[in-house]
Amino acid sequence: MTKSTNITWHESTITKHDRRAQNAHSSCTLWFTGLSGSGKSTIANAVSNELFRLGINEYVLDGDNIRHGLNKDLGFSEHDRTENIRRIGEVAKLFVDSGKIVTTAFISPFRSDRDQVRALFEEGEFIEVYIDCPIEECERRDPKQLYAKARRGEIRDFTGIDSPYEAPKKPEITIDSSKVTVDEAVGQILNYLRDNNII
Repeated sequence: MTKSTNITWHESTITKHDRRAQNAHSSCTLWFTGLSGSGKSTIANAVSNELFRLGINEYVLDGDNIRHGLNKDLGFSEHDRTENIRRIGEVAKLFVDSGKIVTTAFISPFRSDRDQVRALFEEGEFIEVYIDCPIEECERRDPKQLYAKARRGEIRDFTGIDSPYEAPKKPEITIDSSKVTVDEAVGQILNYLRDNNII
């Protein structure tokens, strides 16, 4: 529900299409979703590095980093997770409007939240990248020891343990990070961007 009143949206004199033309590439959101430890941040940053190397205007929105600032007032209840994703979606939309390719690495466990973010974008601007990885493999990696803490009851509402993860039904890209290398995953994503005339 909108609380602000008497506000008007102001259109920029420089359009998204102007910025894309100057950049010589399109803009979009690569929305990485998957369990903790699946490799979202690792692959998202590797994609960002390769895009930067190619001279593409890009930026990474990382889940932990966002919670240090913009979303530091949010916890991990279902309501706060939904608000976390809503805010990130709005920020990602601004990046797309600025002509950049923005990669976001968030668990974003609820399908309805991801669908609401998708609805913010024009056709082809929201690219859902499902990092599919068995929970057993995620727990084996457990780089932050979060699964171990959740199993001991030290963390509550942890996705995959006592809070659900709803896998995408029709993601644009699916990567099984237990079977492919980071470089192979990057190649798959860049091929999608090329095949769809984004870069």
